[in-house]
Amino acid sequence: MSDNTEKLFAEFSPVSTQEWETVINKDLKGADYDKKLMWKTIEGFVVKPYYRAEDIDQLSYLTQSLPGSQPYVRGGKATSNNWDIVQEITELNPQKANAIASDALRKGANIIAFNAANITSADDLNSLLKDIDITKIGVRFFSAPCYIKLAKLFVNFVADNKIDKSKVVGAFHFDPISYLLLHGNFWKDRQSDMAELLELHKLMSGFTSFQYITVNAALLHNSGASVVQELAYGLASANEYLAFATDNQIPVDDILSAIGFTMAISSDYFMEIAKLRAARLLWSAIANQYHPNRTKGKMNIFSQSSLWNKTIYDPYINMLRVTTEGMSAAIGGADQIALTAFDAPYKEADEFSARIARNTQILLKEESYFNKIVDPAAGSYYIENLTDNIADFAWKLFTEVEKDGGMIAMASAGKIKQAIEATCQKRNLDIATRRSVILGTNQYPNTSEMMRDKLKKNNSESYKGLQPYRAAMPFEELRLATEKFAASNGRPKVFLLKIGNIAMRQARAGFITNFFGCAGYQILETAGYNTVEDAVNEAKTSEASIVAICSSDEEYADFAAPIAKKIKQIMPNVKCIVAGNPTDIVDTLKAAGVDDFIHVKVNLLETLRKYNQQLGIK
Repeated sequence: MSDNTEKLFAEFSPVSTQEWETVINKDLKGADYDKKLMWKTIEGFVVKPYYRAEDIDQLSYLTQSLPGSQPYVRGGKATSNNWDIVQEITELNPQKANAIASDALRKGANIIAFNAANITSADDLNSLLKDIDITKIGVRFFSAPCYIKLAKLFVNFVADNKIDKSKVVGAFHFDPISYLLLHGNFWKDRQSDMAELLELHKLMSGFTSFQYITVNAALLHNSGASVVQELAYGLASANEYLAFATDNQIPVDDILSAIGFTMAISSDYFMEIAKLRAARLLWSAIANQYHPNRTKGKMNIFSQSSLWNKTIYDPYINMLRVTTEGMSAAIGGADQIALTAFDAPYKEADEFSARIARNTQILLKEESYFNKIVDPAAGSYYIENLTDNIADFAWKLFTEVEKDGGMIAMASAGKIKQAIEATCQKRNLDIATRRSVILGTNQYPNTSEMMRDKLKKNNSESYKGLQPYRAAMPFEELRLATEKFAASNGRPKVFLLKIGNIAMRQARAGFITNFFGCAGYQILETAGYNTVEDAVNEAKTSEASIVAICSSDEEYADFAAPIAKKIKQIMPNVKCIVAGNPTDIVDTLKAAGVDDFIHVKVNLLETLRKYNQQLGIK
């Protein structure tokens, strides 16, 4: 065996940050460093273009803890990164739900989340849990009309079947504050709804591995909240439960072990990894203020795929989205993960789509070994700094909530809704102007795809409080309206009138294809033209609703005006547009008959709405 212990790359001398900065500024050639290379998140903090070892020197908590120990930023597990695969079942019929669960358990799931809306009797619960060993298989219950009644049924089920309740793993999604956020008021009133927590505590005594409170931070995310808002408001809700329980003489260790968190994970890969790490760090800090003896503020995280970023059109992209979301959740250290079926936005998941979602996690475990490495994000300068930034901003917002009376007071006054809606508006504007891309929806659409006849779900439910929604919905409404119009009138056609410089006309034709394709218009591809006469003649025979002149800014001065004049002479009702923004001749081209100028600075969504209206598409 060789005794050579020479370090790899030892012959290369270290490069200082200042040396890097000197080279970067030289390459920028006078351009603004901050504008070119710094990224300001919607949360308000700045992300640098690169990070080095010196950037984590100030993060004292990294040197003070190991995985599985406080403050749990490095995860709640000391010897592995394993998590539970959750199968969410929305089927309301207990017998059918049980059959789906049994199949999922045979195929890799080890926790089942049941919709409990119709579980109103012992027979219902017996049918639902038939042949499921709840000491080995975790069970979660969501959407119960009354968790007190459900808890009584569940406790009796455990007793009747002589099950050791200390071995039962699972959760109730009891969360009256989320109900307040969603509906604008409590189910009954604040006192009655919060008092149910005390009754649940009594009923679930001895269920040491069962969380009867689940803080639904995913609701905040799916209503458009930022990462910082999701964490701060979720933690503020949990703090309300902590304070209420301890004020009513529930031991702090008991209530801490009874609280779990549901968090949504989006496709913002590194941000979501950092979010889960920051969440554990902050929850540990909050829990420590109550001086627990046993639990030490270890956070239980149930991670769900984001609904906010899923789409109806190009739904197979949802498979890619949930894959990276599962990776983020696993690397971030989630305890339980549920991935959404790719077709969930427009129909109930079928056996195929549910299997794909479940198998994604199995692949992450069995073939990629994401469950083997403890704290796989450790030492990443970028992720460690993201974690610290998220934690810092979320803590500041959390303390502001507490100073303003706490989560219930702010939610009751509508302040949480107002704050999240303000963030929504920023995010929606970024999507409408394509600063944020939803692949297949506001960029690179499949223009031939039709989805109207495949819709099996109503996505129009509205609430008084927060409004969960998918970011793609405004664009999907446009395309669905176009499909409805096309059934009787044919699809609106956009004729690509390409002329002049080949490279520029192709680039701008591609831009127009993407632009109007987002509303489902038919794009008429052409080879390009040498003369104005040939171009206009073919545009006429195409029977297009829109003629898009595609060329270079320099050549628009020669081509665009005569083309627009001829089009308006022989096709006065056709919309004549220019791909680009030749500012020096805009007035001249308008006078010649150009109706619009389509370029990267226009609001895509509002422009498409305008064209739908002009073309009579409703």
